[in-house]
Parts: sequence; C-alpha cells; structure tokens
Amino acid sequence: MAGWGAAEEQNKGKQTRSAATPVTFAGTVGLFAPAVAPSHGTAVLFLSPWGFEEMCVRKFWRVLAEDLADIGIASLRFDYAGTGDALDGVADEGNGLTPWQETALAAAAKLKALSGCDRLILVSQGLGGTIAAALAERIPDIAGIAFLAPVISGRAYLRELTVWSKMIDEGMGLSEALRLTEGVTVASLRMPDGVAEVVRKLNFMTLDRLDAPNCLVLTRPGRPGDADFAHHLQTLGPHVEQAPYEGYDDLVSNPTVAVMPTATGRRIVEWVRSIAVQSETAALAVAKPPAAEPLAGDGFRETPVRFGKGERMFGILCEPEGDRTGATALILTTAYDRHAGWGRMSVTMARSLARDGIASLRFDTANVGDSPPLSGAPDQVLYSREQHQDVTEALDFLERRELLPAYLVGRCSGGYLAFQAAVRDARCDGLVTVNPYSFHWDESQSVDEALRFAPRSLETYGRKLLQMETLKRLLGGKIDAKNAMLNMATGLGRRGMRTSRRLLGAFPFFAAAQGPVLGGFRTLAKRGVDMSLIYSAHDIGLDHLHDQFGENGAGLKHFPDIRLTIIPEADHNLTPPYARKVYLREVREMGLRLANR
Repeated sequence: MAGWGAAEEQNKGKQTRSAATPVTFAGTVGLFAPAVAPSHGTAVLFLSPWGFEEMCVRKFWRVLAEDLADIGIASLRFDYAGTGDALDGVADEGNGLTPWQETALAAAAKLKALSGCDRLILVSQGLGGTIAAALAERIPDIAGIAFLAPVISGRAYLRELTVWSKMIDEGMGLSEALRLTEGVTVASLRMPDGVAEVVRKLNFMTLDRLDAPNCLVLTRPGRPGDADFAHHLQTLGPHVEQAPYEGYDDLVSNPTVAVMPTATGRRIVEWVRSIAVQSETAALAVAKPPAAEPLAGDGFRETPVRFGKGERMFGILCEPEGDRTGATALILTTAYDRHAGWGRMSVTMARSLARDGIASLRFDTANVGDSPPLSGAPDQVLYSREQHQDVTEALDFLERRELLPAYLVGRCSGGYLAFQAAVRDARCDGLVTVNPYSFHWDESQSVDEALRFAPRSLETYGRKLLQMETLKRLLGGKIDAKNAMLNMATGLGRRGMRTSRRLLGAFPFFAAAQGPVLGGFRTLAKRGVDMSLIYSAHDIGLDHLHDQFGENGAGLKHFPDIRLTIIPEADHNLTPPYARKVYLREVREMGLRLANR
C-alpha cells in the first residue's frame, strides 16, 4: 500500500504526474482522479468545507486523491454552486444549503459514471460533513463517511468564523474601517445569507439517522464537541472510528504557510482502503472521459483544461461569448492560493474581462492547488526558478490555441513571477503587477522565514502601535515582538540607506539587488512591453520599489511605458471593492490597448 504523500515522493525521482481529469456538470467544475490500476468497486467523493477553510485544504485534497489513485481507488473533487470555479446565481436565491446538496448529488452520479463503481465513500471537512449526512439519505450504497473537523453546532461555527475573519484581517493589516463585515464574510468570501440562516440552526447532536455503515471522525484539539459527536454517531448504529486531527491548526491557518498533515492523511487513506476492501467488487470498465464541455455564463464561457508537458497543470480558460477584442490575460496564482484567487478575485476578473472581449487563462502552478509538483523541483516553489517553466508552458498553450498576444497579471508573489517570466519570454507583450514584495529574490534568504514573518511598511507598524488592542496583545505575549522589532529596524535601516544614497551615491552592497531589477526593466522597455505597477499606499512592496527607483518612484520616469498606480487605504490583498475596481480597470485597459498595437 502506498503511504500518504507517496505521490509527491515518487515525483521526485520519476515522471511528473498529470493533473486530474477535468469534468463539468451541473454548472460546476470537477476533477476526476482515476485509479491507476482499478481494484475496487468503491470510489471517493470529496465534500469540501466552505470559504477560507476550503482554500487551505485544496492541496490536501489533491494529495489525498493522488494517493488513493495509487492504491486503486478513484475519486472526484468539485466546487459547490456559486463557489470556486462554479457558475454563480443559484446559491444566492434563499434556498439554503439545497443548491450545494444538489451539486453534490450530481457529483456523486458523475463519479459513479466515470469510475464504474457502484459504492461511494464520502470524505468531508467542516461544513462538508453536513452535506455528506444529507447525501447519505439520498444515495444508496454509501460505504462510509469521514467527518474531518465537522460543524457540530451551526451557531458556534458562525461565531468561530467571526473570530477567524477578524484574525485574518488583522494579519493583513486591514483597518476596522476597511473590513468587510456585512453578513458572514471571511477572507473576502461572503457566505450567502440563505446558507448562513440554515447553518445557524444546525445541530449535529440531534442527528437521528445516518445511512452509512462506517464512519471516521477526526477530532480537533481543544474541541470536546467533536468527540461527543463521535459517541453520538455510535448510538445511531454505524461502526465509528475516532482519531485526532493531527496538524489541523497548521493546515487551516493560512494557505501560504499551510503544512500538509502527513499523519492525518495517512490515517484517512488507510481507513478508506479498509472500507473499500470490505465492500470489494469489481469496477465496471469505463471509457476515458471526454473533454470537459464549457460552462456558459453571462457573456463568457469557461473551459477547464490541462496543459504543459504530460498535462501536468490545471487551469480555467475563460473566453468571450462573442468575438475577442483584446489580448489574452494570463492570470497567475498568488502564493499557494488556488487559481480562483483570494476571495474569488481571479474568477470575478476573468468573467468581467470576457464580457469586454478579453480572454484569460487562470491556472495553478506546479505544487499549488490542483497542479501536481514538478519532478525534481523543491518543495517550496515560491520565488523558485522552476515556476518560470510553468509560465512558459502556459504561454505555449495559449500559442497553440491561437490566443496570442498575451500579457501577464499577478499579485504579490504572482507579481514577482509575472515580472521574471516577462523578462525571459518575448511572447509577453504586457505586465500588470500588484503589490509585489520584490522584483528580485535573494536566493540566500529563506522563503519560509520570509513568509512566516513577513515585514510590513513602517506606516503600518506605526498605525498598529497606536491601537490599544495591539498594545494589549503585545503585552499579553500574543505578538512576536522580537520579529516585529527586527522588521521595524530593517525598515528604518532601508529608509535611512535610501536617504544616504541620494546624498552620497549608490552603495556597492545595493548593486546585487538593484542591478538585476534595473536590467530587467531595461529589457522590458527595449521590447516595448506595456507595464502597469499597482501598489497599496502602505504596502511593504512599495518600500522595495523606492529602494530601486527612489522616493515616489521618481526613477520610473526613465521608463515611459510604465504606469504607477497607488491605491490609498487598501491592504495587500485589495480587500476594499474600490481597490479591486482599480485593479480590474488596469487589466482591462491593457488588454484592449495591446490588441490595438
């Protein structure tokens, strides 16, 4: 039996794995992972949590699906109506959880048809457990349900989301005035009011029936209600196994620094295997799934695609319903966020661009979200040279589809990658970067350390120090004071160096970073690449821009094809709606402008 995570270990020495097979149904996108050597009549349907938690577990689901495939078990993961890459609309019509349940029901039927299996195991997390319990009442031959960190009390869950939302916003340096607090909103994702109303009334301890013979309950530390739920399930008749959800907090804290829960993943795979063996029947022979049909929306059509060598990457091609009137936007991921983007920002942007005649491709780079790792590449892919190859193969795909000219669009680490890829590939005619931390990465610096203790601008530190709540947290030991002070000292030092450099001339030790950046900008300017740089007013990336081009980016005047846009009162992730409008406007105008060259 393959151990959990064996899929990634194998990729280090063997051929890179293909991405899962994309399928479309019921207005949504699914990813089918066929069994490498089918040996069971049982397949696994993944039922995701909601919102920010779903972003965090996205990669976890993929690795689980790959290891299940290696032991002969097919699986399907998908987006609920109105979430991720699914079409919008139905989830906002006051129907509660019904649209999500109907999507799951259609997914179950699709999985049976694709796999040839007549029995299913449901692997759920968070709110997905509620969907799983409802699905078991409507589908025969459910062999088992895994409840990972289930929502026991809806009221408690919504209170937890409120706290979660505040912690995430504070982590981004978002002021209270700019926070999105209407309804249930976490990480720029708002739960439909009808869903929130139903969730508030949920109480899993009143469940009086569960049509599944086997259950696995993974309990979170400090949550006695999870164990109580496991005991309650035993009174309903199923065989129940209970185990700790090791690594839960590190998984759901932030997709950028999420740690895959190895022990938990192994436990899930072993449990699924034991249930599949108990219900073993031969799977029916099925044909290779046909190419996914496009999803038609208001002014756009979206087609899930695999591309790159060995079809190793997954993405969504969004095209206008009518004629193309602009260049094609290649929308890069930020850190380890899935291709849908923070708060579905990339989905919203792609569909809006399509209505204006601009096609786009949004995709996961290798080892991010739904794209498997590249063979031989480091585990930490951010700011690595391997990601340049991902962009090159994405441009190859667009060229084969006759979708050039193209321009690159990226935020934060995606902005860095967009700049580096544009310098290397002459097929890039334009570049839009938002809040890139830097345009040059010092390879002697630890990416992991930088991500965990990311510095902020001096203005942001100053504002936070004036807040009473920050002082209370600092005195209470809830803030890493050592790293905060170090980052502040670094910021003061950088600012002092800029002042000295104006007075005394450039210091030699700036040349290592400044040379490659200026050289890159000169290369792009020589090719006539259209460039748009967008920054939030107090973003740390703006400090780095000043290091290269002086205060207020004065040195950019030597590059006439660059536009610099500063958005006041916006955070790193562009949470305020007006900030996202500025971003969309720049991307749209570039697409239309490049088509008229």
